[in-house]
Amino acid sequence: MKLPFVISLPHCSGRIPTRIRSGIRLTPMEAADAIDLGIREIFGGLPAFKVLCAQWSRLVVDLNRPSDQRHAKGPIALVDYHGRQVYRADALPDEEEITRRLSTYYEPYHRQLASAVETAHIKGLLDCHSLQGTGPAEAPDAGKRRYNITLGNNGRPDGKKDPARGELTCTPAFMCFVRQVFEGAGFSVSINFPYAGGFIVAHYGPGLAAKGKMALQIEINQDLYVDPVTENLVPGKAEKVKAEIFACLKKIGKAL
Repeated sequence: MKLPFVISLPHCSGRIPTRIRSGIRLTPMEAADAIDLGIREIFGGLPAFKVLCAQWSRLVVDLNRPSDQRHAKGPIALVDYHGRQVYRADALPDEEEITRRLSTYYEPYHRQLASAVETAHIKGLLDCHSLQGTGPAEAPDAGKRRYNITLGNNGRPDGKKDPARGELTCTPAFMCFVRQVFEGAGFSVSINFPYAGGFIVAHYGPGLAAKGKMALQIEINQDLYVDPVTENLVPGKAEKVKAEIFACLKKIGKAL
C-alpha cells in the first residue's frame, strides 16, 4: 500500500560541507547530536507518495525554521539543542553567508516540499522527528520522561486551537483519532507537548487543513530503539518500530 502522505525528514542528516565544518567548534560527537537519530531508518523507506530527506545537517541550515529568522536558534543556528556554541568566534556566519546557505541548502528543499503538498491526491503532510527519552535542560519538559509518540497540530495539549500559536494543522477530532490509532498499537502518546509543531507544519498545515487535508508533526522517543548504554541505534528494534508505525499510518491514511 502506498501511503497518501508527503513525509518530511528535515533533521535526518549529519553531513556538513568541509568549508562550513572548519568553522564549527563542536566535536564530531557533539555535531552528531544534531541528527534525529533513527528517523531516516524508520520513515525514510516507507512507501509514501513523497519522502523528503534532508541532505545536510541542521547545523548547516535548519529546514524547520522560518528563513527570515535571525537569532541564535534560527535557520543558521549559533547555539545547538544543548545550548552549546556552534561556531568559533572568528567564524560566525555573516548575512552574506546566511543568504548563501539559504539559497543553496534551504530553498531547494522547500521548493520540493511546496510542490509535493500541492499534489491533488495526497491527503496530508507528516513532518517527522525523534527526541531523547528525557527532556534536556533547555527543553520545555526538562528532566521529565517522555511519551513514545508526540503528535503536534500547532495547538494545545487537548488538540484544540491555541490563539498564541495560530491556526491548527488538523482538527481536534482527527488528532484524537490519530492518538487512538497509535495507542491501539501499544504506544504512549502526548499531544502538543513538549512540542506542538515547528515551522514546517505551521507553514504548510493551515493551507492543507483548509482543503480538508492535514499536517502533523510526529516525534518518536529514541528510547524505543536506542541502546541505553552505547546510545547507538539497535537495528532490530528500529525495524520493529518501523513496521508498527507503517501499520498505524495505513489506518490513518484510510480514514482520510
